[in-house]
Amino acid sequence: MSCIALDAMGGDHAPRELVLGAVQAVRELSDVELLLVGQPDQIEPLISEQGLKGEDRLRVVAAEQVVEMHERPVEAIRRKPDSSMVRAVGMVAAGEADAVLSAGHTGAMVAACTLGLRRLEGVKRPGIAVNIPTDQGICTAIDVGANIQPRPLHLYQYAVMASTYAEVMLGVSEPRVGLLNVGEEDGKGTDLVQEAYRLLAEGELRFVGNVEARDIHRGVCDVLVCDGFVGNVVLKLIEGVAEKLLRMVLEGIGRICPQSGEVCASVIRDVADRVDYAQYGGAPLLGVDGIVIIAHGHSNAMAVANAIRVANEFSRYHLNELFVERLAG
Repeated sequence: MSCIALDAMGGDHAPRELVLGAVQAVRELSDVELLLVGQPDQIEPLISEQGLKGEDRLRVVAAEQVVEMHERPVEAIRRKPDSSMVRAVGMVAAGEADAVLSAGHTGAMVAACTLGLRRLEGVKRPGIAVNIPTDQGICTAIDVGANIQPRPLHLYQYAVMASTYAEVMLGVSEPRVGLLNVGEEDGKGTDLVQEAYRLLAEGELRFVGNVEARDIHRGVCDVLVCDGFVGNVVLKLIEGVAEKLLRMVLEGIGRICPQSGEVCASVIRDVADRVDYAQYGGAPLLGVDGIVIIAHGHSNAMAVANAIRVANEFSRYHLNELFVERLAG
């Protein structure tokens, strides 16, 4: 039985969608216990609406403060020790929970985990990994927002951790590692990228070289390494373009062939599900001494339930121990 602390007040649709997702998760997963951290007067009525009680593996932990999206990360977690986010992270640090999940302020969550949980032995900086659907399956991209000013060694360590994640969690044998760059040729990019290229080329990972952004969806690599600034921009651009293209296709079908609208719409909805972040759950923060899942700020109940599933699987595979072992080797 894994115990997961959920920041019930974090996210654009908190606490309702967080609570609904938690209820869905405990109904679908028999080996999960959830601690909903936040303001009881807002959380408990929502649980009651779903016909559940505290003994149904769903317990409320009081925390009166909330970290807002506009606040400076480190300042916010230090000023608000009784926030739902800080309390949830603290429960993992104290051994009261096996994992923590939040859809709130990403920067604050990274800061809270780095300060509250510390880094794994040998890890220089934690990184956020996300799964991007491709023609070949899934590409795990790291980092997408935790570290916007990395050093070459940080990128190398990201590659090691993300490769381990892809191998164990996604079943990818000998994951191909690519380095996001402005061109495929050797010698391209900034000093950071060029030095990271050298480290990856000399290492023992299956490094396939530089990868251009246009090739990500073609499945040329199973792990994509980049700095947090570029990675976050790429991720949000992918989300925005996918959403816009799907909407344009649906509108075009409606105008040109209205009689086939429903059939085509069904196909489009199937495609939309394949690129929907909600289907893939949350993004793990790799490199901290604990299990941390960061969910999309727009997460609905389904996305929250899937993020809880990811946290539960992560705890079963003991990935942190593997990270330490492989980085030491």
